[in-house]
Amino acid sequence: MKILVCISNVPDTTTKITFTNDNTQFNTSGVQYIVNPYDEIALARAIELCEGGKGTVTAINVGEAATEPTIRKALAIGADDAVRINAAPRDAYFTAFQIAEYAKANEFDMILCGRESIDYNGSQVAAMIGEFLDIPSISIIKKLAVDGSTTTIEREIEGGKEVLTVNGKFVASCAEGTAEPKIPNMRGIMSARTKPLSVVEAVAVEELGKITKFETPAPRSAVKLIPAENAAELVNLLHTEAKVI
Repeated sequence: MKILVCISNVPDTTTKITFTNDNTQFNTSGVQYIVNPYDEIALARAIELCEGGKGTVTAINVGEAATEPTIRKALAIGADDAVRINAAPRDAYFTAFQIAEYAKANEFDMILCGRESIDYNGSQVAAMIGEFLDIPSISIIKKLAVDGSTTTIEREIEGGKEVLTVNGKFVASCAEGTAEPKIPNMRGIMSARTKPLSVVEAVAVEELGKITKFETPAPRSAVKLIPAENAAELVNLLHTEAKVI
């Protein structure tokens, strides 16, 4: 069994986000990057499925040379090898296209990724990869089990759970519950230095969209405190100012 796991290089969750060039570009100065937490879940499940010599796990990232420390962490966690598509991931369409092109040239039984990246929260890449490869795409899964050539997948839907079976290749985006993220141990960290990390040049693809501007949320206004005994004033402000009643 060969599994391809998509890895995003994202700012640490504690990073203060700012923009430059008249709010048209993300400011990378002083930013600490990590493996996207949802992708770590996907990676952990892939490693579990391949334990005991049952298969191999390849981590893939679309990014420039600066993303290699993040890819090495994926190797330290347990991926067998890794691939970096040498290009800045300008949008989900571009990223999915590059991953799909690599997957076409290299046979994989399944492709896993996180439900979304924590920087753009688009939840688009998995579905686009499935479309490019013409294989089933299952979003936001909670459980994944393999029995021979059949994969059983569970996901939550409104009012219950949905259980699907897939025979053949597929792509799935993983959410919390699919697996517990793994912490790399010293042996994994040392072996990551020598594991294969291939660099592949990006394939030309049309640019369908472009980010023109970023905006940060408006700062929170001051809190207005109303004495507990003055309920009428509270109701009046909720009606006239907050306009929620």
